[in-house]
Amino acid sequence: MQIKWLEDLIALAETRSFVRAAAQRHVTHPAFGRRIKGLEQWAGVALVLRDGGPVVLTAAGETLLQHARQTVYSLSSARDELRDNALPDQLVFTLATGRTLARTLAADWLWRVRAQTVNALVHVRTGSMAETLHRFERGDADFMLTYHHPAIAIRLRPSQYLQHTVAHDRLVPMSRANADGKTLFGFSSTKPVPYLAYANTLALGQLVSDHLANHAQAPRLKPCLECDSADALLEYVLKGLGVAMASMVPGGRRLQGGEDRSPGWKDPGNRFRGSHGAGQAAPVAFGGDALGGRRPDLSHPA
Repeated sequence: MQIKWLEDLIALAETRSFVRAAAQRHVTHPAFGRRIKGLEQWAGVALVLRDGGPVVLTAAGETLLQHARQTVYSLSSARDELRDNALPDQLVFTLATGRTLARTLAADWLWRVRAQTVNALVHVRTGSMAETLHRFERGDADFMLTYHHPAIAIRLRPSQYLQHTVAHDRLVPMSRANADGKTLFGFSSTKPVPYLAYANTLALGQLVSDHLANHAQAPRLKPCLECDSADALLEYVLKGLGVAMASMVPGGRRLQGGEDRSPGWKDPGNRFRGSHGAGQAAPVAFGGDALGGRRPDLSHPA
């Protein structure tokens, strides 16, 4: 039996779909199905009811699910404890966030609060939106920074977690520019524009898909490439492979190499949201009371 099989069972129980669970676990649908079958063979009983509808666990599956969550949490906690290189009296806190936000908004925020963290050890843990949420809910992170939008379901109880909006962004189409500063692609003609898409396993992919589905110019985009790495996708834009949608925070970084904006593109109203478990301390740099325990007070960044 492999630990990843237990994580597969947790993902399957939460998504209630083999397809969505496989995407969340970054494996193909057939491979994910084989791993669940392997877990059932190890357990010696059926764990999933396969009747064609939403996935439902059997009674045995529900029992194993409880143990799976405890086991994964315990092992994750043990690993972090073993890897913790903090000095005996050093302050430590963990920030869970997405890969794109880690290099943009989180990086800017960590720079602003550097005076408060000079004597602390900051753990930044990145992953997909689902992975980040699971890490936070398991208690493996003190704070979570993620997107918030109606197209994305974040199941956090307001009574258990404090939430605060820390920034707003816009989605803008980006294209490589030539030496004269003119973009290689535009929306003025009727010719379809080659479109570089984010995979829907990314939170940004879900946001862009929802935005384009409700936009009049979307039909003129011709999907030619899909990638589950935002950094890689922007490199493809710089190579001139097509147009991609980029998330822009006012005052933040912009893609070098030119940008292509069509006046018809509207702001979808995406927001970055930081969350922190209630009962532990107030949100880092998101306002609220000073942090308690051994965590540094970052509620008022320099």
